[in-house]
Amino acid sequence: MKKIVSIFIILASLTSCSDKKSENLPPAAGISGDMYLIMDSLQWKGPLGTTLDSIFNAEMRGLPRPEYTFNMHWIDPRKLNFILKQRRNLIFATTLDKRSHGASIVKTIFTPDFVKKIKSDPSLYITTSQNVFAKGQEVMYLFGNNEKELIANIRKNRQQLVDYFDKTERDRLSKSLFKSGQLKGLSDWIKQNMQADLQIPFGYKLVINEKDFVWVRQINPRDDKDVFIARKKYSSPDQFSKDSLIKFRDEICKKYLFEDPEVSNSYLITETTIPFVPIESRQVNFNKHFAIETRGLWRANNYSMGGPFVSYALVDEATGYFYYVEGFTFSPSRSQREIMRELETILYTFKTSDQLPVSNAN
Repeated sequence: MKKIVSIFIILASLTSCSDKKSENLPPAAGISGDMYLIMDSLQWKGPLGTTLDSIFNAEMRGLPRPEYTFNMHWIDPRKLNFILKQRRNLIFATTLDKRSHGASIVKTIFTPDFVKKIKSDPSLYITTSQNVFAKGQEVMYLFGNNEKELIANIRKNRQQLVDYFDKTERDRLSKSLFKSGQLKGLSDWIKQNMQADLQIPFGYKLVINEKDFVWVRQINPRDDKDVFIARKKYSSPDQFSKDSLIKFRDEICKKYLFEDPEVSNSYLITETTIPFVPIESRQVNFNKHFAIETRGLWRANNYSMGGPFVSYALVDEATGYFYYVEGFTFSPSRSQREIMRELETILYTFKTSDQLPVSNAN
């Protein structure tokens, strides 16, 4: 996956508010997935607002019911008060050609030198900063000489914009998920027996650990969260194809993932028959590894239960193993967006052999 370098750069020419010491700021407010967009009312109601809303308010892929990727809230710049400034995710958007009151307020963020940079470089459209008005806050600035220019840049890099805030939410979730520690002993077992690592939060329980397969789960009154690692020897790039991944997943599920431990022929399969929730795959940068992310639905072979899953397939070249890590949930009575974000956060702790700490033992 190509990296859009500018999305991760913080430009020093932004106003000094970005340089505030975070320890003197209040904590960011809001819940996971909340997004606040500050832009002129005319631009919000026009093509620019429609474009941004279609990106951040798009449905999350692979869920059985429609749920937005983020909860987008528009704020008129004239009404951006002290409370709203403390929200966890803020996006400021404007273009230099707009002369309205709202657009003028947003443009005061930029110094004269920075405005010169925007005018001289049409490809410059984004910068980000942290802890601007609150601790733990992420702020994105989107800008351009005119709407046509900015919309083109946004559309070209739409997935990177979503991925940026997805990573931000995972980083926040990671702090809370592992606050109480990890499932004792499992990380060491995976390192010793699978030449890899995966951090599992305290509260999950080990179901199966074998040489090439590990399954953990957390069963609550309203949901069942599951994570597993499967591996086999890497033999061909064809193993990354969607059909091959589904086949491998189904083989693993039939062998290990039972619907009812008392019924030997009850197992999980990949749901490929629902046209409005297809199995979707895409290339991603997964902890600096080429990987295929797959999202879709699973179900029991007897149709008794089902839900969404997300997985990552990658190769550890040092060991020659093909790894498949997945998180899935059974939570029929709940919103599933944040559960899947939690499972993603756990999966992103996966490390291959070359990423493990070097032992100091002689």
